[in-house]
Amino acid sequence: MASLKELSKRTEGLVGGHRACAGCSASTAIRQILLAAGDKPTVTGICTGCMEVVTTIFPYTAWNVNLVHNAFENSAATVSGMEAAYRALKRKGKIDAEIQFIAFGGDGGTYDIGLQSLSGAIERRHKMLYVCYDNEAYMNTGYQRSSATPYCAHTTTSPAGTKIPGKPQKRKDLTEIIIAHDPAYAAQATPGYYMDLIRKVEKALAADGPSFINVLSPCVPGWGYPLDQTMNISKLAVETLFWPIYEWQDGKYKINIKPREPKPLVDFLKLQARFRHLLKPGNEHLLEELQAEVNRRWEVLLRKEQATNG
Repeated sequence: MASLKELSKRTEGLVGGHRACAGCSASTAIRQILLAAGDKPTVTGICTGCMEVVTTIFPYTAWNVNLVHNAFENSAATVSGMEAAYRALKRKGKIDAEIQFIAFGGDGGTYDIGLQSLSGAIERRHKMLYVCYDNEAYMNTGYQRSSATPYCAHTTTSPAGTKIPGKPQKRKDLTEIIIAHDPAYAAQATPGYYMDLIRKVEKALAADGPSFINVLSPCVPGWGYPLDQTMNISKLAVETLFWPIYEWQDGKYKINIKPREPKPLVDFLKLQARFRHLLKPGNEHLLEELQAEVNRRWEVLLRKEQATNG
């Protein structure tokens, strides 16, 4: 794995001058991912969403690598098509360079609108990395709920009030859906643990086939927290077991970070305005439900790790 010293000498793939919010973790994650990709020729694609909008305001771009902007639903399809064209040209001897391919999408363009094209790209076994920067809602268009939005989270389309306590459904477990496709590599990460993310990108790009990394990306305006707390929130998601950091390869699970004494989930929730209503008297049962669900999913993951590693 590349050291911090090595990473500091690499060419930046995402440079300054973009219009992302102060404290945005998605832009930080993309910067980390492109640093991990190294100076090897890299072709990227990104679907419509926060990161596309703030980094490609005409006539400027913050991308220092080849980038194709595609529609909300087809980042995986576009990048897989480029990867297929590259392989064809390489077979014909028209290209000899080693090129790597990375597709990006937010949770709206990945969990929801782009799931079909992502599923197809993995099934066709394209050698590409798909990265979901998961900020848990349609942040670019006004903080509407997505299938990545957690249970009880307040959004503009699942407002917490007298009728519903925020989003009434549990979030979709996209990483496990991708693992069911038997990719070459799959993982969950978050920019708060940046060297873990760097290592996973290196493994994903080296894998012989399609790979996927789901990156939890806290959002200052959508989650409602002080902009200087982004990395603290990112780490708390892991320390409270809300967002397990793990990877899957060759049928085996590996949990990369196991907190010795997990913090209570409320430590993560209480810092965010989208969960503020849960702290009011009378909503204790909702906090208990959320904690129980986090504990259940953690236990399931622990059993998977044990079962696949003997």
